[in-house]
Amino acid sequence: MRAAVRNTYGPPDVLEFQEIERPDLTDDGVLVRVRAASINPADWYTLTGKPYIARPQMGLRKPKSNRLGVDFAGTVEAVGKDVTQFHVGDEVFGARSGALAEYVCVRDAVVLKPANLTFEQAAAVPVAALTALQGLRDKGRIQPGHKVLINGASGGVGTFAVQIAKALGAEVTGVCSTRNVDLVRSLGADHVIDYTKEDFTLGDRRYDVMLDSAGSRSWSEIRRVLTPKATLVIVGAPKGGSLFGPLSHIVKVRLAALRSKRKVMFFIAKLIRADMMVMREFLESGKVISVVDKRYEMSEVADAFRYLGEGHARGKIVLTM
Repeated sequence: MRAAVRNTYGPPDVLEFQEIERPDLTDDGVLVRVRAASINPADWYTLTGKPYIARPQMGLRKPKSNRLGVDFAGTVEAVGKDVTQFHVGDEVFGARSGALAEYVCVRDAVVLKPANLTFEQAAAVPVAALTALQGLRDKGRIQPGHKVLINGASGGVGTFAVQIAKALGAEVTGVCSTRNVDLVRSLGADHVIDYTKEDFTLGDRRYDVMLDSAGSRSWSEIRRVLTPKATLVIVGAPKGGSLFGPLSHIVKVRLAALRSKRKVMFFIAKLIRADMMVMREFLESGKVISVVDKRYEMSEVADAFRYLGEGHARGKIVLTM
């Protein structure tokens, strides 16, 4: 099969589209022919091998795996002998490492694709949507009537977070740049703050939960707009330096907040079928939609990563096979 690979860390130029072995079908697995895939900020760090602090996990001198990507949508090609919930021909979406390829074999994080979604729209969902869902529901513990602030509301996680928070009954404020104000408002945000014109940390509103995918403000600034028992959930930060990368911002905020009664946490989403099913229901009902910024052919994977590296995508970047 064809797949996007890289045998060394580096810029998008190190990516190649090559013929490799098709994955073996396991007894408990589903072999999916990939029709579309999407990329996330984490894929950028995997490509570049930075921050260096992550190298022990990724591979010190070169990548432990030459494959990239996690999000996919496609058609079931074959099912293992222990699989009963899927059949050949089913349209599915899910998450599996090495998704930038013609085929993936996936065990748990895969569900049927809603009929009202294209493959491209479905491929945009897994990592970003589960990050938003788990960040708001499990870490932020939002309740109906809570006032929720989404910093970075126009990005991959942010666009899902605005909609999920609304679906869970919250009053939502989204922070974004001028060109994205209309987009964020169209997703259901009750209030939209253009950070180029207004400093949200100096406003009068106070929030019960803040989901931060931008990492653009310090703790001393953020705490001004949080209620006394609020929760700050950090799911993203600027790229930072080569050694610690985005972790430097996350650590600074957590250390600064140690004596505060407010909760501050960072987490990485768990890619599990149960929450994929929750997102499937949201998508099927129309309560949540995917926002796709740009589409590329899989052979244009280097161009897709270059655009990802710029850090200004509205929603998700999708590649089609």
